[in-house]
Amino acid sequence: MNNTLLVELFTEELPPKALRQLGENFGRLLLDVLLRTGLKTDGSGDMRVFATPRRLAVRLSAVRVCAEDRSEARKLMPSKVAFGADGKPSAALEKRLEKESAQSNQLERRVEGGTEYVFVTKRIAGIALSVGLELALHEAIQKLPIPRRMNYQLADGTTTVDFVRPAHGLVALHGKEVVDVSLLGLHAGRKTHGHRFQGKRDITLASADDYEEALATEGRVIASFDARRAEIDKQLRSRAAELGANLGPEESVIPLLDEVTALVEYPSVYVGQFESEFLVVPQECLVLTMRTNQKYFPLFDGSGKLDNRFLIVSNMHLTDPRNIIEGNQRVVRPRLADARFFFDTDRKIRLETRVPGLAKIVYHNKLGSQLERTERVQLLAGQVARALGADPALAERAAWLAKADLVTNMVGEFPELQGIMGRYYAVGDGEDPLVAMAIEQHYRPRFAGDELPDNGVAI
Repeated sequence: MNNTLLVELFTEELPPKALRQLGENFGRLLLDVLLRTGLKTDGSGDMRVFATPRRLAVRLSAVRVCAEDRSEARKLMPSKVAFGADGKPSAALEKRLEKESAQSNQLERRVEGGTEYVFVTKRIAGIALSVGLELALHEAIQKLPIPRRMNYQLADGTTTVDFVRPAHGLVALHGKEVVDVSLLGLHAGRKTHGHRFQGKRDITLASADDYEEALATEGRVIASFDARRAEIDKQLRSRAAELGANLGPEESVIPLLDEVTALVEYPSVYVGQFESEFLVVPQECLVLTMRTNQKYFPLFDGSGKLDNRFLIVSNMHLTDPRNIIEGNQRVVRPRLADARFFFDTDRKIRLETRVPGLAKIVYHNKLGSQLERTERVQLLAGQVARALGADPALAERAAWLAKADLVTNMVGEFPELQGIMGRYYAVGDGEDPLVAMAIEQHYRPRFAGDELPDNGVAI
C-alpha cells in the first residue's frame, strides 16, 4: 500500500546559518535511501522539506509499506570453470552455490566480452518500510553537512550520541500509521510541538498529510523555510513602503533574510528607531552593527541615505508589540553608542601617525610586517603611476596611508570596514580626495563582478 510518509526530528535550536542546507540535505538523503531500497520509485517531484529553528522534517507521497520483491543476477565464474567436460557442475560451482544458498535451477549462462559466464538469479524479498526508513535516518544524520557536531548523553545517563543539537522528538507517520523506527535514543510517534510561546505545546497528528496545516493552525509555526522566508520578505517590503523607505541593496538583504528566517517560526515585522544624533557616524558602521549584531533591517531613503528607523523580525505576533519594540531599541542604543565612540576616538589621531603602528602587524612570516609591505607598495605605486600618467605623489601618499585604518578601533571591531573607514578618516584629515578615494578602492575587486577602481591614483 502506498501512502504519504512524514518524518520530523524535533531538536533544540539549530545553527541558523546552516538551517536551510540541513533541511534540504535531510530530505534528499532520506529520499535517496528510499529510492535505493525500492520503497519509493518516482523521484523527488512530490517531496516537501520543512526546516524551522527547532525541527527538520520531510514529507514524501507514494511511499510503499514494503518494497516489491526483486530478482538479482550475480556473476559467479566462467562456464568452462563452472562445468566439467560431462556438462555437470564442477566442485568450484557447487561450493559457490552453497555459499550463495542457491540451487542449480537458478543458473543461467550469458556471454560478456566474448566469454561465457554463469550467473545465479535470486529472488530477494522487498524491504519493509520500518527497516528501510530506520536505515535512511541513520545514514542521513551521519551524512548531514553539520558545521560542528556535539555529543550529549541520553536520558539513561550512559549512552552518548552525537548530532548537530540534542534531539527531543521523532515523528514517523505513513498515512495514519506510526512507523516503528528509532533514532538518537528516540522512538517514533505522532506527537509534534508548536511555537515555544504562542502555539499548542503538544500536537497529535492524525496522519502525515495533516502536518503543515496542524502546525500552522494549532502550533503557530510556519514549517516551510521557503514559505516563512517569503512571508518575512513580504512583511519587510510592505513596512518599508509604508514608511517611504527601502531595504538597501539586494545583495546585502538576502543573506540577512535567510538568517532571520532560520531564527523564527512565526514571524512578525515591527518598526523600531534610534536617536537621529547617531547619524553623524558613517552609515556603514551603523548598518553593519545593526545587521551583524542585532539582525535588524536598516532603512534607507531614495538616495541611499540611512534612516533612523529600522525593521525588527520578531518570533512573536502581538496586537500590542510595544515591549518588543522598546526592548530592541534599548538593546541597539549601546551598540550604536560604541560605534560613535570608536569613530570619535579614531578621529583624534591622524592616519599618517598610525602608519608606524603597522610594524606590529605581521603580514607574512617570510615577507615581514604590514609596514614593510606598505613601504614596498608605496615604491611600486609611484612607478606604476608614472607609467600610467597618473600623479605619482598622490599614488605614493595613498599607498602609504592605505593600511593605516587596520590599527583603528573601528576596523578592529568591524574588519569588514577596512578601507571604508580609511576613506572617512582621510577626508577628516584633509587629505586630497583622490587619496581618500584610493584608500577605499584599493581593495577592489573584492569578488567576481565587483566594481574596479575608477581613477588613476586608485588604479
